[in-house]
Amino acid sequence: MANKEFTLAVEHRTKLGTTGAQALRAAGKLPAVLFGHGVASEHVAVNAHAFEDVIHRAGRNAIITLTGDQKRQTALVREIQRDPVSRRVVHADLQRVSADETIEARLAIVTVGVADGVRNAGAVMDVITHELEVSGPADRIPEHLEVDVTPLGIHEHISAGEVKLPPGFRLVTAPETVVVSIEPSRTARDLEEAATGAGAEAAAEPEVIGSTESAGTEEK
Repeated sequence: MANKEFTLAVEHRTKLGTTGAQALRAAGKLPAVLFGHGVASEHVAVNAHAFEDVIHRAGRNAIITLTGDQKRQTALVREIQRDPVSRRVVHADLQRVSADETIEARLAIVTVGVADGVRNAGAVMDVITHELEVSGPADRIPEHLEVDVTPLGIHEHISAGEVKLPPGFRLVTAPETVVVSIEPSRTARDLEEAATGAGAEAAAEPEVIGSTESAGTEEK
């Protein structure tokens, strides 16, 4: 990905607010904000179809070269807002970065394999943390982080500190954060709780010594 250049033409926009944004979208353009590097934020517009195409081909973590009516700049897509119904992108935040710059990014977790506890003990896998925050070179940010769950048995888990990172990257998320855990299925938990409850009731039942009649006879 670092060897392939993705470009996107941007243009400065002056009509801001809801009316200006709606007019841009009606013209097939996407309102966006460009920020970073200690420079004032710029309100820009990009071709909506071209933006969707770049995101589809490059992913969220690829460096994009911005061209147009200003000097060439490189940036990362930091945030995307989508229409809740159509799911089309309606706004984007772009952050200026340089290829050799160290930045922080949130990377999605992708599990690999089938956990031993799931395969052999009927347990279920729970992905508790779906993203990890890392710090590393802007031009080498991967699309996601893979986590091999194959050796995990029942009641075992993988924490953030155990996830393998690419060379040159540092974990920002707290290392003790649980990422994936293998737990008994609900049916197994219910059976276990029921058995535990029955045992507790049996243990709590008082022992009866003698009968009411014998007790009364003794009093006489």
